[in-house]
Amino acid sequence: MTVHEAGIGKYYEDFVIGDVYQHPFGRTINEADNTWFTLLTLNTNQNHFNADFAARAPYGKIIVNSGLTVAMVLGLSVIDMSQTALLNLGWTDIKLTHPVFVGDTLYSESIVLDKRESKSRPYAGILTCKTRGLNQDGDEVVSWTRSVMIYKKGAQNDKGYFPVAKTGEMTLPEASA
Repeated sequence: MTVHEAGIGKYYEDFVIGDVYQHPFGRTINEADNTWFTLLTLNTNQNHFNADFAARAPYGKIIVNSGLTVAMVLGLSVIDMSQTALLNLGWTDIKLTHPVFVGDTLYSESIVLDKRESKSRPYAGILTCKTRGLNQDGDEVVSWTRSVMIYKKGAQNDKGYFPVAKTGEMTLPEASA
């Protein structure tokens, strides 16, 4: 029997400059997502939560809070780009290039721009990537460049966290005769 330790994601050594990752999940934004995010962040711009008010604006309907758009596209990229990260180091050049509306489905893709070993943490490296979000029609809605510190494969910090069952290892049931 083989036990596969809990874990997903790529390590510093797995990244190659120029590689593009089309992240596997899409996410449809619903009205509750947008309203709750807008309320949680105390954004009082009525274009995000007042349909009557937003109907008078150029797009004629509620526009999804841009902070939610950034957060969602970032979240969609984590599985490939920063599942094994220990620190986000920064975002630059954030561009919101197309409005997002309730009912839109967002997708995310990233390209590796650069990587280097960390000078202060020998168990990690620094990855720089450009990420963009696309809606269901292929319109680019947001993009940015991000630097993130990623564990190397040999780092112990993200391993061995799964608890040991007090009842022992899982085993196949015994065959009845």
